[in-house]
Amino acid sequence: MPLVRIDAMHCDAQRLKVLGRAVHEALGETMGFPDDDHFQILNAHDGQRGLLRHGTYLGVQRDDGIVYVAITLRTGRPATQKQALYRRIAELAEEYADVEPRNMFVVLTENTNADWSLGNGEAQYL
Repeated sequence: MPLVRIDAMHCDAQRLKVLGRAVHEALGETMGFPDDDHFQILNAHDGQRGLLRHGTYLGVQRDDGIVYVAITLRTGRPATQKQALYRRIAELAEEYADVEPRNMFVVLTENTNADWSLGNGEAQYL
């Protein structure tokens, strides 16, 4: 059960929607999440009320087309699966939303079963 947050500059609702689709499909393809396991927070920043900052850390030449993707999920997936996820997100974001792969910044945060309540005040995974 991943929780996905996507932040992008100068992005309309349709572009946010397809970025969300790219991430959701990549999670399904590489990690086997079911289609109805779809929890996303999608944010556009206009440069006035919201900014996204970036640098050239590790030699990646990012620009204002940057898209930040933060995914929170339960721990336990191997590094190879995570690498496949990053690659697939970049491929689909380029295909669906014309985002250059150099501008896809993805971070995973892992936690345990006790860290989730999916509604009704219950810890469904415990």
